[in-house]
Amino acid sequence: MKRYLSLFGIVLGLVLSLVLPGGGITAARAETTLLVYTAIEPEWLPKYKKAFEEANPGIRIKWLREGTGTITARLLAEKDAPRADAVFGLAAGSLLVLKAQNMLEPYTPRDFAELSPVMRDASESPCWVGINAWATAFCVNRPEMEKRGLAAPRNWEDLARPEYKDLIVMPDPAASGTGYMNLAAWMQMWGEEKAWAYVDAVRANLKMFSPSGARPAAMAAQGEVPIGVSSGAFGAPFVKRRAPLDIIVPDNAGWEMEACAIVRGTANLEAARRLMDFCCSEAVAKIGAEFSGLPARPEFVTDKEAVARLALVDPQWSADNRERLLAAWRARCGN
Repeated sequence: MKRYLSLFGIVLGLVLSLVLPGGGITAARAETTLLVYTAIEPEWLPKYKKAFEEANPGIRIKWLREGTGTITARLLAEKDAPRADAVFGLAAGSLLVLKAQNMLEPYTPRDFAELSPVMRDASESPCWVGINAWATAFCVNRPEMEKRGLAAPRNWEDLARPEYKDLIVMPDPAASGTGYMNLAAWMQMWGEEKAWAYVDAVRANLKMFSPSGARPAAMAAQGEVPIGVSSGAFGAPFVKRRAPLDIIVPDNAGWEMEACAIVRGTANLEAARRLMDFCCSEAVAKIGAEFSGLPARPEFVTDKEAVARLALVDPQWSADNRERLLAAWRARCGN
């Protein structure tokens, strides 16, 4: 009898250790893992993850990080069997495409009203929020330009000057959100006929297309190319490390938002909503100010000069015409 009581005590102890607070089953069930698709540059992901998880104990983020074009294509391919719980830091134009496919879950996050009106979904049932914007900048390597006796480009038209032949790297619109924001800005600024003529002229000067918006800044910083069409957000870290870069924001600079949304059909809806609340927080605005100077909460904006140079573009037009423009781009540029 004592033997059976002893065994019973052992079993009861194991069960209680699993069920009571601190036990294995409860702890495992209490912790939620969010699979979050993102296009944010890898060095920024630990900052967002740490800030979110500290504010939301019991919820963990698992990132799947690819370029904007790849993430957008993956989400569209998974439409009927979604894997992601949420999207964090994807171009807003891509989220507008997903919204049109009824792939996003409506939710109005806490502090939604604190965001700039141009950086949040204006629908009655909003599906996305912006966290920051980034703008085009020419990242110019001073020694490489001086060696060739050339002045730095100051505006879009300068990039077509013949003396810049083979000196420019530019992001590919089919793969990069930065690349597509430039293409969409040209179309809306100049009209499509003039914009395509500009594409042809600049393409003749390119050393290569880059699959990411950050890569041209890195190439210019390392002296691989004198001119990288990128963003000030991507060039600034190299300047801090004393790379000989000038960062020049042209008038009518292309711009986009890093934006976030819940994927419709997620099994972790409440945790995904907490992520959206986080997107509107001061913590995210401060990281956005550090990244680009253009966070979604206006009181944290630090790069007011860039704001004054942004092109007047309609994000909805960019989204509605994305597939048509990219098909034309591929046909014209062979990518």
